[in-house]
Amino acid sequence: MGTSEYEYIAGIDIGTTKIGAIIAEVAEGEQPKIIGVGIAPSDGLRKGVVVDIEKTVRSIESAVAQAEQMADIEVNEAYVGIAGDHIRSFNGRGVVAVAGPDNEVTEDDVRRVLEAAKAVMMPVDRELLHILPQEFIVDDQRGIRNPVGISGVRLETEVHIVTGAVTSAQNICRSVEKAGIEVRDLVLEPLASSYSVLTEEEKELGVIVIDMGGGTTDIAMFFEGCIRQTAVIALGGGNVTSDIAIVLRTPMEQAEMIKQRFGCCDYNLLENPEEPIEVPGINSRSSRKISKELLTDIIRSRMEEIFKMSANQIRKTDFADLMTTGVVLTGGGSLIKGAVELAEEIFDMPVKLGIPRGFSGLIDLARSPIHATGVGLVLYALSGDYEQLDGLFASSKQKSLWQAIVDRLRSFISPRRPG
Repeated sequence: MGTSEYEYIAGIDIGTTKIGAIIAEVAEGEQPKIIGVGIAPSDGLRKGVVVDIEKTVRSIESAVAQAEQMADIEVNEAYVGIAGDHIRSFNGRGVVAVAGPDNEVTEDDVRRVLEAAKAVMMPVDRELLHILPQEFIVDDQRGIRNPVGISGVRLETEVHIVTGAVTSAQNICRSVEKAGIEVRDLVLEPLASSYSVLTEEEKELGVIVIDMGGGTTDIAMFFEGCIRQTAVIALGGGNVTSDIAIVLRTPMEQAEMIKQRFGCCDYNLLENPEEPIEVPGINSRSSRKISKELLTDIIRSRMEEIFKMSANQIRKTDFADLMTTGVVLTGGGSLIKGAVELAEEIFDMPVKLGIPRGFSGLIDLARSPIHATGVGLVLYALSGDYEQLDGLFASSKQKSLWQAIVDRLRSFISPRRPG
């Protein structure tokens, strides 16, 4: 974009039930400004896995076109969210001897220890998505965030490694590229969401992000400022919709509308509980009326299952008792009335709704849990926290962080071409 005062960045959240696009304008010393928001139904994915590329491409094109029109910007590259029950993660460890002069840890030592940490036997059908440092250890001194310049003879690291199915990752990238957009990076969706809904203090003290998507529910646990565990539950808001459709014998589209308009999973929060709900029949069959209590029964049952499965995953970790600040719910499923109250009951800890923050611009449009991942992708890209691990410390020391970000973003997005 030449020497423009502003640069631009895009995030695309590819979900099972919807695809969202966010375009932000960024300038040194300012919060990113959201200037484009788009959302479109997603018909080509199941549980986060692409099952129909052409449908997925059309959904991506639709969401991005909305954001482009709003921003008057043409997207060339984007950060793309990835989730699904094909995601697997585990903690790893690497150890190397310090090779720097005077036994001082160098950037090359950090590269080598991270390479050692990810040198694990991985099946040929798995792809490394992230290697996320938790801490570095120099000669048994733990808790080091950046070991460069510290003296020692032995450098260790503990990391969280996230992998995805090769074909699933390839099909997401192929879909985005067929929509005319280059994938700058694939980012685990709960990791991206954490950038928009968590504070640094929450991540230090211990917090859990639960991203309730349409096909899956994704969990990320943070403690002492870094990600400690991730997990995926193969259930999401789409299962709630499906339950409504099956039990009430109504089309999926109508079930989704009923869920959004009347959905609740806490009987105490029902408005006018005596008023019946009219439910359309399938294929011109006659409609019927049901009680709000019945609808709540259906929704609560599935939401309880999702939360209990999530709680079981959390209890399996070594960090369950360290989650001081509690749970942050985000994603479309978190918008069901009473979700926070039900989650507090099941997790037995404080729960709040995760509203995206840390930006200006189209606040009314973007400040919703359904855009937590999209906004988070923008903030993730701007932070450069983990992307540098693809080519660790690639920018020279002489460059400012802002200049490194500008260099990285300069080709991402160009002004909309005339006509």
